[in-house]
Amino acid sequence: MTLDAKPPSKIRSAEDGWLDMSGFLDQAYGFVPLVVPITEPAVGFGAAGGVAFIDKPMSAAADGFGRPNITALGGVATDNGTWGLAAADIRRWMDDRLQTQVGLVYASVNLDYFGDGKNDRLAHDPLTYHLEPVGGGVGAKYRMGSSNFWLGAMYAIATTEVSFDSDSSPFLPDFTSTSRVGGVIPSFTFDNRDNMFTPTRGTYVEATVGVFSEALGGDSEFQRAGIIAMQFVPITSTLTLGVRADATFSFGDTPFYMLPYIGLRGAPVMRYQGEDAADIEAEIRWQFWKRFSVVGFAGAGAAWTDLERFENEKNVATGGFGFRYELARKYGIHMGVDIAFGPDVTAFYVQFGSAWARP
Repeated sequence: MTLDAKPPSKIRSAEDGWLDMSGFLDQAYGFVPLVVPITEPAVGFGAAGGVAFIDKPMSAAADGFGRPNITALGGVATDNGTWGLAAADIRRWMDDRLQTQVGLVYASVNLDYFGDGKNDRLAHDPLTYHLEPVGGGVGAKYRMGSSNFWLGAMYAIATTEVSFDSDSSPFLPDFTSTSRVGGVIPSFTFDNRDNMFTPTRGTYVEATVGVFSEALGGDSEFQRAGIIAMQFVPITSTLTLGVRADATFSFGDTPFYMLPYIGLRGAPVMRYQGEDAADIEAEIRWQFWKRFSVVGFAGAGAAWTDLERFENEKNVATGGFGFRYELARKYGIHMGVDIAFGPDVTAFYVQFGSAWARP
């Protein structure tokens, strides 16, 4: 026995000597501290900070199995006065047959409302508004046998103070109201990705139908149906192609701040809204040297107010590039930045794992 033998490093890989957080995350209270800049065009420049406690995954797990438990706490603040606090826990039980999800949020958000396509003036002269939501959700998913299919449901409730700024329009008086939504969101999921953070192969498909009602704690009656599909294909040992398609449809008296929107890198959040929205994005990642990767991506989306005739349709195309560093090889966590180009802005995003992250 060598008395002066050093214990293995918690932040450096014994395999290649590079910075690697896997050993630190393997500890009972291992966590990833995050302090990243915020450059989302919808809310301006700022920073987000927090910690993510990640349990080590089950050993020798097959694709879609043995995912780690995650508990995250964090906050965000930007230069347009937006700030928020959030906490979330995703945990697996019963030998990976049951997944529970709990989340809480309290925020104060300043945004511009460009309309849902029914008012052309708003597309060029948006209204400034303020949201102050407080709420949360609790849900569970149950694996069907030993398959990669899950059945789930979540209950979500939130109270949001909504106010419009009269300075944004000479025709608008100061206006403040309180909106409350409560609903149940059943889901059906298929997931056989090899990794939940930065997948290199596999499929993820999830369909949801949200029913929001006064009987469930809200003050309005509406529904939201959505489907998201992602496919990851390893072209070579260092080259991965990913494709994501997403569509969301709303029905009934949907609050304007919950209308679907185009969710692409390079398209400001909630900039392109409609009663329905859909988008598709493709990304290719090349791990060209050791732990370093470059990515290129492009996407297109549409938002509209009439499903049959596509009235008041908004279309947008975006694209960009980025780079990644393999921060925790055992967990499959890559981290880096993306620069995206859209019709209105050039945006900068810090990515922890995939840009299309799903637990």
